[in-house]
Amino acid sequence: GSHDSFSFYIDEASPVGPEQPETVQNFVSVFGTVAKKLMRKWLATQTMNFTSQLGAGIRYFDLRISTKPRDPDNELYFAHGLFSAKVKEGLEEINAFLAEHPKEVVFLDFNHFYGMQKYHHEKLVQMLKDTYGNKMCPAIFAHEVSLQYLWEKEHQVLVFYHSPVALEVPFLWPGQMMPAPWANTTDTEKLIQFLQASITERRKKGSFFISQVVLTPKASTVVKGVASGLRETITERALPAMMQWVRTQKPGESGVNIVTADFVELGDFISTVIKLNYALDEGEDDTT
Repeated sequence: GSHDSFSFYIDEASPVGPEQPETVQNFVSVFGTVAKKLMRKWLATQTMNFTSQLGAGIRYFDLRISTKPRDPDNELYFAHGLFSAKVKEGLEEINAFLAEHPKEVVFLDFNHFYGMQKYHHEKLVQMLKDTYGNKMCPAIFAHEVSLQYLWEKEHQVLVFYHSPVALEVPFLWPGQMMPAPWANTTDTEKLIQFLQASITERRKKGSFFISQVVLTPKASTVVKGVASGLRETITERALPAMMQWVRTQKPGESGVNIVTADFVELGDFISTVIKLNYALDEGEDDTT
């Protein structure tokens, strides 16, 4: 999976997102475009677009949706501090890949909503219906979902929706079925301890589970590395230790399930996570 999957495109000309604190709003109002260029270096956690991510093996997408202040078209956008592409365009891009690869399955996790009223949610639900139709798998028990089941039903999309709206729509999976504990640290060692503890505590049945192999910059980190950005200051330096943790994991009910990262093309993140599936096969062979 990719963290802030849509952030490969962040529009420096866009207004600041409504979820940003007053300090950030003030910073941009004083320094304008320069401030947004610097912000982009810390807000963009991916460089590959949806099609490239899918081609590389990403199947879980972390999506955050926002309305844009004073937008005459009343569109919905992906957003992380600044605004990214229109949601409709992103969903259609993913659908084009699915149409060409009928046995592939993706997880779309709508986990943050900013500035959205009831009619915005209705608009997004309709957009999902129009784009994916019967490709969407209705919410059932997580442990019942196998690739075989999805192929038989011709489902390719599981949509997780972290809002009470999910309870009203059969093809929306409630957000609690996709927990994603967040370490919120810049310290690699603390992150790894957190990831390990989270796996130990995870529910064994009934939900999917995300391990976020992601370091989060503090304000002081941003100030120190303001011109270099997230990738150079944090992600690349921490990568060897984070990848070592991933390589030692076991998949399955008491292990990792979905693993997300920033800049998923770095190192051998994607191939390492995919390889974990073979360990699951070996484990099954041992028990039969």
